[in-house]
Amino acid sequence: MHYETIAARLAPLGLIARGGFQPEAADGVPGDPAVVVMIGNAGPAMWPVFGAQRTPGPDAMNRWSRQAIDAVATELGAAALYPFDGPPWYPFQRWAQRAEPVFPSPIGMLIHPEHGLWHAYRGALAFDAAVEGLPDPGGVASPCESCADKPCLTTCPVGAFDGKAYDMPACAGHLRRPEGADCLDLGCRARRACPVGREATYLPSQAAYHMAAFLGSC
Repeated sequence: MHYETIAARLAPLGLIARGGFQPEAADGVPGDPAVVVMIGNAGPAMWPVFGAQRTPGPDAMNRWSRQAIDAVATELGAAALYPFDGPPWYPFQRWAQRAEPVFPSPIGMLIHPEHGLWHAYRGALAFDAAVEGLPDPGGVASPCESCADKPCLTTCPVGAFDGKAYDMPACAGHLRRPEGADCLDLGCRARRACPVGREATYLPSQAAYHMAAFLGSC
């Protein structure tokens, strides 16, 4: 199996292959696979595909992700793993940092040098055999290291981020008030303030979907 073959199979779904790694015991990957390839989305490419294929009911994004990635896994002879299967939850953020150059940002989300904060992980494929052509995740620094202003820490209307912790009750309370409509309709204001990857910003309807899902989980 070649990495580009996986990427090409995911492309019609608006999904992307997001690097891979050879698991070690500390990674907590089930079974004994040779390689894990991360799957996710960046920017708005996935949104119209999801919109055309989604089915009514709760957890529509997770259900669509499972349906789409399960089909790819079956076709490619891999086992599918998901961040929403649990508890116990798979350590997807740890896996992501093993697979590609993503780094914890001051507001907690992983930042990508190209996509900024506008990306997510939808699943992973575990292969029993080697995958050729895996990209090298090393040699790239976090874009936050060279960001002097860090507007993500000063833009939140209720100061939910201080670079060390996230005040979720304050954030959720703001979203439930009329003055929180900007964040609820267009996406987190702190997230939007990041100068990295602005061309990958989610569409308003996409951002609003995720914000509504977040608020519903609080």
